[in-house]
Amino acid sequence: MLGPVEVDGPGGAARIPPGRQQVILGLLLVEANRVVSTETLVDALWDENPPDTARTQVQICVSRLRRTLDGAGLSAVIDTRPPGYRLRLNGDALDLADFLTSTTEARVLVKEGRTAEAAALLREAAALWRGPCLGGAPNRSLRTRALRLDEERLTCVEDHLELELELGQHHRLVGEVTRLVHEHPLRERPRALLMLALHRSGRQAEALDAYRDGRALLVEELGLEPGERLRELEAAILAGETPTRHRADAVAPAPRAAEAARPARPRQLPADTADFVGDEEMLRGAQSVLVGDAGRSAVGVVVITGRPGVGKSTVAAHLAHRVAQEHFPDGQLYCDLHGTGNPSTVDDVLGRFLLALGIPGPVIPDGVDARLEMYRTLLADRRVLVVLDDAATEGQVLPLLPGSSTCAVVVTSRSRLTGLPGARQVELDVLGTAQSLRLLGLVVGEHRVHREPEAAEALVRTVGGLPLALRIIAARLAARPHWTLASMVQRLASERHRLDELAHGELTIRASLALTHDGLDRRSRLLFGLLSLAEGPAVPGWVAGAVLDDDRPFPSDLLEPLVDVQVLDVVSVEPSGEFRYRYQDILRLFAREKAAEEIPADDRAAAVSRLLGGWLALADQAHRDIYGGDYSSLHGTAPRWRPPSGGAPADPLEWMDGELENLCAAVHQAAAAGLDEVCWDLAVTSVTLFESRGYLDDWERTHAEALAAVRAAGNTRGTAAVLSSLGTLHINRGRLDASRDALLPARELFEELGDTHGLALCHRDLALIARNTGDDTTALRLYDRSLAGFTEVDDVVGRAIVLTQRAFILAGNGEISRARTDLAEAMAVHESVGYTGGAARTLNRIAQVQAAAGEHAEATSTMRRVLDMVREARDVIGEGQLLRNLGQVSAAAGRHAEARSYLEEALAVRERILDHRAAATIRAELAALPVRETPALVPAG
Repeated sequence: MLGPVEVDGPGGAARIPPGRQQVILGLLLVEANRVVSTETLVDALWDENPPDTARTQVQICVSRLRRTLDGAGLSAVIDTRPPGYRLRLNGDALDLADFLTSTTEARVLVKEGRTAEAAALLREAAALWRGPCLGGAPNRSLRTRALRLDEERLTCVEDHLELELELGQHHRLVGEVTRLVHEHPLRERPRALLMLALHRSGRQAEALDAYRDGRALLVEELGLEPGERLRELEAAILAGETPTRHRADAVAPAPRAAEAARPARPRQLPADTADFVGDEEMLRGAQSVLVGDAGRSAVGVVVITGRPGVGKSTVAAHLAHRVAQEHFPDGQLYCDLHGTGNPSTVDDVLGRFLLALGIPGPVIPDGVDARLEMYRTLLADRRVLVVLDDAATEGQVLPLLPGSSTCAVVVTSRSRLTGLPGARQVELDVLGTAQSLRLLGLVVGEHRVHREPEAAEALVRTVGGLPLALRIIAARLAARPHWTLASMVQRLASERHRLDELAHGELTIRASLALTHDGLDRRSRLLFGLLSLAEGPAVPGWVAGAVLDDDRPFPSDLLEPLVDVQVLDVVSVEPSGEFRYRYQDILRLFAREKAAEEIPADDRAAAVSRLLGGWLALADQAHRDIYGGDYSSLHGTAPRWRPPSGGAPADPLEWMDGELENLCAAVHQAAAAGLDEVCWDLAVTSVTLFESRGYLDDWERTHAEALAAVRAAGNTRGTAAVLSSLGTLHINRGRLDASRDALLPARELFEELGDTHGLALCHRDLALIARNTGDDTTALRLYDRSLAGFTEVDDVVGRAIVLTQRAFILAGNGEISRARTDLAEAMAVHESVGYTGGAARTLNRIAQVQAAAGEHAEATSTMRRVLDMVREARDVIGEGQLLRNLGQVSAAAGRHAEARSYLEEALAVRERILDHRAAATIRAELAALPVRETPALVPAG
C-alpha cells in the first residue's frame, strides 16, 4: 500500500487490473479486517447516478479479486459480511502494518530516552514508502483515505529528522531537510528544522534567509505571518543565541494578549430533548471518547450513524449537552452540513465558525487554506466542542477537525465515515422493548402503559422500536386520551403492510408518516405541505399564517396540531413567547411530496410569494427602525405580506442577526423560484445586517444569486441596485478596483432610468474610492453630486453619511470650520431620527477634527464616548480603531503612559481577531513612544 499497490505471494506477483478492481482492493486494504459496505463501494466507483447493475458489478469485481489473490497463494480472504465485504489479513501481510508498528515503538523509545534507537526506527519506517500511498489513488473516495496516510509518512520523516538533529547530525542533514522544504514549502516544521540545521552548522545568514523566504511565501500565498515557532527561532538567531529546545512540543507558547481582549465563547448547541431515551452504555462510551484523559494526543471524534428516523441528531445534541459545560467551557460550535440536500461547503462553514469565534467579517481571509489556518490557531489552546450534523462525506468533515487534543468533535451522518482518523463509530439501532415502553410512557403517561401492559408491548413490537415511528404513534395517543392502547394496536393491524415496511428503510417511514398525515384535519394537512416549502433551518410561527394567508394575531396556533403528532419539532422559544419550528429531513421530504400531490401548483407558488413577502416586510421594518426611517437604501415593487404585530422585536439588528440564515435562505429561494424583484430587494435590504456585523461572505453570496436572477429576468433597476450594493461590499473588503468595476455600470443603468436615489448612492461610494486613492478633488465633486441627489429625494440619513465622509477631506485641507459645520448637521440628523450607528461614526469624525485642531482633551472625551457605543454594538473592528485613535491623541498631547495603555489595548484586540497587518502598525507606534519609567494605568471606563 505504501506506494503503487503491489500484491506478492508464494505463487508470485499478482496483477490487479487498473480501474474498479484496484479501487475496491484499495478500499478493502485501507479498512483491512473491517467490513466495508457495498454502498460505500458503489459510491466510490460512481460519484453519482450509479447504474442499476452497480451492486452486481461490485460482486463481479470482488469475485475476480478472490481468484487473483488465491492464484498468488495468499492467505488473504475476502469474506462476505453484511452489509458488504471484509478483507482478512494477518498482521505481517501489509506494509502499512509494519509502518504503524515501527512508529508506535519509536514513540515508546523516545519516552524512554533512547533517542538514537527511535530515530533509526523512524527512518526505517519512512523507507518503507515507495511513493504516494496507493499510487496517488486517482479515485476521489480512495484518495481521501490515502492522503491521511501520506500525512502520517510526512510526520514520520519530520520526527526522525528532528531526533537526528538532537543527536548532533546537523551537518549531514542540511541537504535532506532542504529537499523536504522544497517539496513542502508552506509546511512550517521542516523549515524550522532547516533553520536549526543551518544555524548549528555555522550558517546563520542562510538560516535567516530560509526564514525570510518562508515568510514571504506565507504572506503571498496565505496572507499569514509565520507561526510562533519560526518567529522564536529567527529571534534567537538574530540575538546570537543557540536554541536548545527544538522539538515542536517543547516550544513555549507566547504570552497571551492583554486581558481586555477576551476570546468569544460560542454557545451554538441545539436544544436538548427533555424526554430523551437512549442506550446509556453507548452514551458513556461516546462521552469517554470526547472527554479523553490527560495523556490524549489527538482530538476526540465520535461519529453517530444510523438509518433515517433513528434519532442521530437528537443523540448528538443530548451527548453534547452532557459534556459541554464541564469539559468544554470555551464554547460549543454547531453546524448542519446539509449532507442530504445541498451540502455546505467547507469554506462557508469555516467562515461561520470564525465569526462565532469572534473574528469580524473583514478580517476573515478568502480561501479554505487561510481560513483553516486561522480556525485551528484559534482552537489551539481552547477546550471547544464541535458538532457537525448531517455530514455527507469524510471530505466534508476532515478539514473541520481541530488540530488540538483539547477539543472534541461529534459528527452525524447517514454514511459510515470510516475514513476519519481515530474516530469512534457509534451506530444507532432501534430501541429495545424496555426503552420503547419508557418512551411511550413519557409521551402518553405512565398510568396508561401500566393499565394496558400487553397492548403496550404489542404496540412496540408493531412499530419495530423505531424512535420516529414510535413518537408518531405515541403523539396520536397523547392527543386522544379517550383512545385505549389496544384500539391503537387494532388500527395499526389494519395497515400491517405499511408498518412492516417501517423497519426496512425510507418507504416504510413514508408509510408511517402517511398514517399520521391522514389523521390530520383538512387545514392541518394543507399547512403540513405548504410549511415544508419554507427554506431555512427553523422557521418562526408567523410563517404558518403567511403560507395559509391567515392574519390571526397568534399564527403559531395553526401549528399546534402538527406539534401534537410530532411531525413538527419545537426547537426554541422567542423572547416574545412565540415558538420556532423545524421539520426533520425525512419529514420535510414527505411533506413536500404531499404538497405536490394534493396542492395545485398555483396555490403553492402563491404561498411561497407570501412567505418571501413576509421576510421582505420584516426586513424592511427592521431597516426603518435602525435608520429611523426608509433611508439610505433602495427598494423594489415586490409585494409584501405583513406578519402580525410583534414579528420583529424591539432590537431590530439583533432580530436580523438571529434570522441571518433564514434571510439568506429566502434570497436563495426567491432566486430559484424566479422571483427576481423580491430577491434583489431582500438581498439589498439585508445589507443593513451584513455591514453592521461584518457578514461579508453572506453579503457576497446573496448578491451573487440576486445578480444572476435580475439579469436573467432583464430587470434593469434590480441589476443596478445589486451592482451598487456590491460596490459597497468591495469597499468594505478593501478591493477598490472591484468596487469601481461594479459601481460604474450601476451608475450607467441608474442614469438610463433617471433614478436619482440610486445615482446618489453610487456617487457617494465612488467619492469614497477617490478619497482612498488620494484624489480629493474628484472626491469632493462626487460628494457634491451625491448630496444634491439625497437632498432631492429627501434622504436625510444618506445626506448625513455623505457630510460625515466629506468632513474628513475638509479637515485634512485645513477647512476645520467647514468640516465642523458639516458634522454638526450630520449629527443633528442622526439624533433626530435615532440612527445610533450613524451617530457613532459622525462622533468619531468630530473627534478626529478636534484632534486635528489641537483640541486633545475634547477629542479624547469624544472618542471615549464613541468607544462605549461601538463596544455596546459589539463592533470589534471599531473598538480596535477607537483605542488606537485614543492612543494617538494621547501621544500627541504628551500623555505617553496613557497612550501606551490605549495602544496595548488596541493591539490586544487586533491580535485576538488575527488582524496581523493592523497589529504590526500598532507595534510600530508603541515602539515609537518614549520609554516609560513607571507602569501606565489603564484609563477608567
